[in-house]
Amino acid sequence: MDAPAFPPAFVPPANARTIRAFGDSATFMLTGEQTGGAYSMFVNVTAPGGGPPPHWHDGEDEWFLVLEGRAEFFQDGAWTEVPIGSAVFMPRGTIHTFRNAGDTPLKQVIHTAPSGFETFFERCSQEFQNEGGPDMGRILEISAEHGIYYL
Repeated sequence: MDAPAFPPAFVPPANARTIRAFGDSATFMLTGEQTGGAYSMFVNVTAPGGGPPPHWHDGEDEWFLVLEGRAEFFQDGAWTEVPIGSAVFMPRGTIHTFRNAGDTPLKQVIHTAPSGFETFFERCSQEFQNEGGPDMGRILEISAEHGIYYL
């Protein structure tokens, strides 16, 4: 048996990094550092009515596991509500988004492959910390630098 390319990782919640941007909090349980760049895994909490605008990723596949709340996903021009426990996969290049359709927080486990979403989210978080809020032009630039584009 060949040795793994990177060692196993155990990340307790207290050691995970929480980043806030776009009105969401993302707690990165696994990043490219732990997975050899293979993927990122985070717990994302979205406030009622929240969610990103429709977008696509040039470089990452993205998949979701709905843990709590009411989740709706947009794909192929239509919204679909999915029940708690549902898994959703959006391959790179697919125009998609999600939103919290309920009145309580939406909690999901989200994976992106390959890794790097943690770097994108951190860079955007820095913009959201600016006095007066983020420069949305800069958010679009950061997104494009990471291969993420909005309709």
